[in-house]
Amino acid sequence: MARSKRASIHYVNNAEFSQAVVDYVSVVQEAKKNSQVLPIVPDYIAQCFLRIAEGLSHKSNFIRYTYREEMVMDAVENCLKAIENYDIEAATRTGKPNAFAYFTQITWYAFLRRIAKEKKQQDIKIKYLTKSGIESFIDNELGDEMTQQVVGAFVDTLRDRIEKVRYVDTEVKQFVKEEKKKRRTRSVDSDLMDFLK
Repeated sequence: MARSKRASIHYVNNAEFSQAVVDYVSVVQEAKKNSQVLPIVPDYIAQCFLRIAEGLSHKSNFIRYTYREEMVMDAVENCLKAIENYDIEAATRTGKPNAFAYFTQITWYAFLRRIAKEKKQQDIKIKYLTKSGIESFIDNELGDEMTQQVVGAFVDTLRDRIEKVRYVDTEVKQFVKEEKKKRRTRSVDSDLMDFLK
């Protein structure tokens, strides 16, 4: 029994999409030459941008981020801004336009920018929590000693976790830096003199 392939909801036909982008960019270029009002992006192209971004956001690199929807919307916005810069005569291996690759690359970098922004915001939040006296923000209506101990234990646990995350982050960054350095030295020291002896 043969299984029928199910069409993905994020599927974009590259040939149709590329032709639609080329047609739109041609109209935009003509409108710019004649100093006319620029036409809006057709729904088909906008839907393709959304499908590309959604499809890429489901890859293992990006699926676990809680702000995945913001990443997708940033990517669609960047694609809409960049559509006028699409080069119709760009050379490809097949000789045909490849708008899918162009906008996938834009989407990828939009995702990376959003991740960097969110990590920066997370660092600010963590720094604020560690530097501020969080105990003063917690309301102790009863004023009893037991509540103060529970609050103190919570704050200590929170600070310990933050320090552990920072430590692991610095360790990972250091490891990545060392690996990059090793790769660079390997490529420089890769002469064949050792094998020619």
